[in-house]
Amino acid sequence: MKKGLKIAIGADHAGFEYKQAILGMFGDNIIFTDHGTYSSESADYPDFAHLVANAVEAGEADYGILLCGSANGVAMTANKHRGIRAALCWKPDVTIPARTHNNANVLCIPARHVSIEDAKTIIEIFLTEEFEGGRHANRVNKIGC
Repeated sequence: MKKGLKIAIGADHAGFEYKQAILGMFGDNIIFTDHGTYSSESADYPDFAHLVANAVEAGEADYGILLCGSANGVAMTANKHRGIRAALCWKPDVTIPARTHNNANVLCIPARHVSIEDAKTIIEIFLTEEFEGGRHANRVNKIGC
């Protein structure tokens, strides 16, 4: 993992505890910008997904991480943004091709369906794997509308 990566992170109430744990897991290797929520009180996932997607779109963050109960809502919301390729990842085997084949730039983790240890492993893979390009670049270039 490259030192000094800038990561925009956000979560709704279902992902709040995981977000807080993740913020303390990587020391100085990652510079996080926390886009909320800031408590476990009920919150609307699109509010945070848009903020994270905007930061990645604008180049303010290298990648984004979003958490909610199933990660479906945050993935759907983030993927509405031009240039965002948000991937719902719940295990390492899904995370590797999200980066190597799909060049995902926003990681969406289902907090109610993975352990915090697995979430850390998924994040490490997401931030370490490189896009392979080649035939995959042709496909990724066809994603946008």
